[in-house]
Amino acid sequence: MATKIEHHQDLGDFNYGASDQVTPLIRRVICKNPTPFTYKGTGTYLVGQGEIAVIDPGPPLESHLDDILAALGPDEQITHAFITHTHSDHSPLTKQLKERTGAISYGFGPHGSVKEDDPEDRVDFSEFISEKEQEQYRQEFEELPEELKREGADTEFSPDVFLRDGDIVHGPNWTIRSIHTPGHCSNHLCFELEEEKSLFSGDHVMGWATSVVGPPDGSMKDYMRSLRKLLPLDHQRYWPTHGPAIPKPVEYVQSFINHREEREDQIIGFLQSGPQKIADFVPVMYEKYDKRLWYPAAGSVHAHLLHMVETGRAEVLDEHGQPKLTSTYQLL
Repeated sequence: MATKIEHHQDLGDFNYGASDQVTPLIRRVICKNPTPFTYKGTGTYLVGQGEIAVIDPGPPLESHLDDILAALGPDEQITHAFITHTHSDHSPLTKQLKERTGAISYGFGPHGSVKEDDPEDRVDFSEFISEKEQEQYRQEFEELPEELKREGADTEFSPDVFLRDGDIVHGPNWTIRSIHTPGHCSNHLCFELEEEKSLFSGDHVMGWATSVVGPPDGSMKDYMRSLRKLLPLDHQRYWPTHGPAIPKPVEYVQSFINHREEREDQIIGFLQSGPQKIADFVPVMYEKYDKRLWYPAAGSVHAHLLHMVETGRAEVLDEHGQPKLTSTYQLL
């Protein structure tokens, strides 16, 4: 029986740009950048009073930065900016934030490997997408602000301070400890707020959906290890960058582990009928999902297959022998 993940999708009543005091130490401002990939938008967190730490400033929208600054009290200033990882909906606004506040940025480091553009290595699901759907997708894209049309890696960001697993940064009334959780992105960090025994989980563990793991920077082996890393930690609540808080996080993380193991079993089941390509079974595996999500889902399936190839459970049949998105795979 498949694991049922009890997602947490209800953000309640909120207004874009408004500051909500969600705990004694945490305020949240949600950016107006909702897409099939960001849910309702990027949730930027302001931690503490007086000297404020910001978690994930967000995409490069000046209007969002204005909203963040408007959340400050008359005697408050942003002194720290913590970046969970370098994707376009998390880190780019850091540059403008630093210019306007003088804040110091903290993160694991610059973005990792970026997939080279290979027109011969692209999955194609267009035959499953109707003309009406294609027109809808085009129109929604055209309506986006120019700053939001670029998605993916933020290769320009580099933190002022490089954090490693277990590093601790102190504020006047907050203490943040970094936890390296590669998988979704090689430089992904979660941040523990010690005073509230809570965790800013970025995109590693989200409430509204499971995370995408896209090679070459994303690694399914690392992602599974990073999920298991969180199980023994005593966090009372997670605050992901997209979606609402996650109560009972240990149970939730375990359901993610179970889900990923079942996804791998699904892939094995498809390959048991003979050699296949990723594009053959993604439309079946993700039939009930928004079709725009099939493309990143193909990346996660690719990550599973890379892990299976690395561990000697599958192989590539193509002449070049490279485990690409478009390769043909078979079980060993």
